[in-house]
Amino acid sequence: MFVLIVALLLGACSLAESATTGSTEATPTEAVAETSEPLRLENFDPALFDESSTTIDNQWWPLTPGTQFIYEGFSIENGEKVAHRIVFTVTDLTKEIAGVRTLVIFDRDYQDDRLVEAELTFFAQDREGNVWHFGQYRETYDETEFVGGRVWLQEYTEGARAGIMVQADPRPNTPDYSQGYAPTPFNWTDRARVAELGAKASVAYGSFDDVLVIEEFNAEEPGAFQLKYYARGVGLVQVGWRGSDPNQEELELVEIVKLEGDALAEVRAEALELEARAYLYGRTPPAEVLKTGN
Repeated sequence: MFVLIVALLLGACSLAESATTGSTEATPTEAVAETSEPLRLENFDPALFDESSTTIDNQWWPLTPGTQFIYEGFSIENGEKVAHRIVFTVTDLTKEIAGVRTLVIFDRDYQDDRLVEAELTFFAQDREGNVWHFGQYRETYDETEFVGGRVWLQEYTEGARAGIMVQADPRPNTPDYSQGYAPTPFNWTDRARVAELGAKASVAYGSFDDVLVIEEFNAEEPGAFQLKYYARGVGLVQVGWRGSDPNQEELELVEIVKLEGDALAEVRAEALELEARAYLYGRTPPAEVLKTGN
């Protein structure tokens, strides 16, 4: 199954020779073909970033290497309510993508204590404090074994564009923005906008008064919205939904763990196993341990 998926992806896209930069509100031809209106994408440019791009200290979503966020909740799968446990780990690995040094996130999704999905995601913070999403490598698993993987990255997947996950200065009543774009067969068209600022959220980890609520949506599921609640200085504390979202995912932060020594090394090794399998982006420089002081 994995070989088939990779073959399809190789047939559908080629690795770009250089980054797509420059024009504001750029519109890939793929977006025009797939939607009634052109998709407004972010104006990615490596010049927006400096040597501190892996220091992600955005007030709403700080990502410190060695920090592990654990979420628990439910989603609807094939009409049934299924328990989920998400383990989101900020590793001490970095990876250069499109001329920008990014921080590697290792994300694992468990259903009823069974691993069903693992993902490497790549983020970097620009000079203004916006947290950018450069792409991801995702693996899925069935009852007993690894099923397959998919990857898209700015510059290395034709037509793909980095986007902004969390803004430096989010404000209500401002235009929505792209969280990244990848054409068929990836179909990543996620967008976001500020739904509320100064909200309250109460989860297992604690109660928060100063909360940013972001609603996310995409072209493939009109009318479906995922709500993400960010507490200032903490990060993502809750996930909800509204509208016709078929998954109806609900998650809450239950624990934050600080990994050090052997525990951090173990997670790093697991993330590098995924890195080794994601050979579709083999032309990128290998992930490296974060250097002290970055």
